[in-house]
Amino acid sequence: MNGILPLHQIYDHTIPLHGLSVAEKILRPLAVYVFLVVILRLAGKRELAQMNPLDLIVLLTLSNTVQNAIIGNDNSVTGGLIGAATLLGINFALVSYLYRHPRADRIVNGDPVRLIESGKVKRHNLARQLITEAQLRAVCRRQGVRHFHDVQTATLETSGTISIFQRHPTPEEVAFARLEERLDRIDAALAAGRVTQPPNPGG
Repeated sequence: MNGILPLHQIYDHTIPLHGLSVAEKILRPLAVYVFLVVILRLAGKRELAQMNPLDLIVLLTLSNTVQNAIIGNDNSVTGGLIGAATLLGINFALVSYLYRHPRADRIVNGDPVRLIESGKVKRHNLARQLITEAQLRAVCRRQGVRHFHDVQTATLETSGTISIFQRHPTPEEVAFARLEERLDRIDAALAAGRVTQPPNPGG
């Protein structure tokens, strides 16, 4: 069976840590996690929203860029498991802390940002978040809204998503209600004409 390594060599290549201590395997992902939390907070919520292909490229290349910082020269299974456990642990600890401390949660995650209010675009907030009106209009179209004046509120959430609430009644609903009202008046007029119409003497 040529090409297959003996079990002891497979073990040596996959299980033991290679050139890194356990402490370093814990500190590396911890440092990268803290860095990403800070840098994404400073970059703004639009990076998470992926408003254009450039944002997607940044997120994809960011993951590859920090990969070496996390694993170093170690490709062992043990090192990967330690790194994964460290990331899950620090994330759980941070989320639990933020859940119990709303003020700290606002510092880390920020506050939702209103982009449209009663059909009026808040251009100052758009400029702060580096979101163009064309990008906002594309988000509205994806949620079935054609015009800004049809939007009651549009909010950039802390997760990076944009929630759209349409005005009610919508222009289509208003037009349909008017049509129904006209049809009711026509029916009422026809019914009144049939009641007041005198009988035909020649009948």
